[in-house]
Amino acid sequence: MRLARIRTADGVVTGEYDDGVVTADGEQYEIGDDAALLAPCEPSALYCVGRNYAATVDQMDYDIPDQPDWFIKPPVSVLDPGADIEYPGWTDELTYAGELAAVIDRECSDVAESEVSDVVRGYTILNDLDALDQPGRTARKAFDGSGPLGPWIETDVDPADLDMTTHVGGELRQEANTQQMLFSPAEVVSFLSERYTFQPGDVVSFGSPANPGLVEPGDDVEIWYEGVGTLENTVVAQE
Repeated sequence: MRLARIRTADGVVTGEYDDGVVTADGEQYEIGDDAALLAPCEPSALYCVGRNYAATVDQMDYDIPDQPDWFIKPPVSVLDPGADIEYPGWTDELTYAGELAAVIDRECSDVAESEVSDVVRGYTILNDLDALDQPGRTARKAFDGSGPLGPWIETDVDPADLDMTTHVGGELRQEANTQQMLFSPAEVVSFLSERYTFQPGDVVSFGSPANPGLVEPGDDVEIWYEGVGTLENTVVAQE
C-alpha cells in the first residue's frame, strides 16, 4: 500500500495512493491542480547515513566505517515531491544523492534488528542535497530545502534487494542495488535507535550509491527505487 500526504482545497489529508488518486475517509482526490502531493511525513528529524555503499567509499577514497556514519538534517530541510529545488546563492557546488529512507511509525528506542519492521511504517526516497564547498556537514547538508522527500510511503516493500537509478536531465547518473549497502536498513535503524528516541514520522535514510554529482539550475532530478516509486524535482536559480 502507498500512503500519500496531499494538500487539497480543504487542507492536508493522508490517504491511500493508487494510480494518481488518493482515497482518504471515503473521499477520492485526483492528483493535479486541486490536490498536490506533499512530503509523505512531517519528521522531527532526518537521520542520514553516509559511506554506506562500498563503491561510494572507493570513489570518495574514504575508509570503510566500522559502524554507521550518521548526521542529522532538520525538519526545514524537507522539500515536497515536485517542488523546485532552489540552488542556494552561497554555494557553487550543489550535489544530488538518491537514497532509500524509512519512515518511523511510532515513538521507539533501543530497537532490536529483528524488531525494526515493527516500528517502520514504510519506505520512501530522499534526495540528500549537499553543498560541497561549505565547511562541515551541518553547513553542507542541513539547510532549507536540502531534503526532497517522497513521493509517498510504500508499506509493502522489502528494502533488502531493490534496484535504484538516478537520472539528471534524462542522463543516467546512479545505478545500484540495496544489497550493496555496507549496513542494512535494519542494522542502521537499530544502531541509531540506541542513541535517539525516534518520533512518529521521523526519517532514517541509508546513504547514497556511487556517483552523487553536481546539479545546475534547469536540471530535472529523478530518483527511482524499485517497488517504491520516483521522486522528481527540478533545480532552479534562487530568486
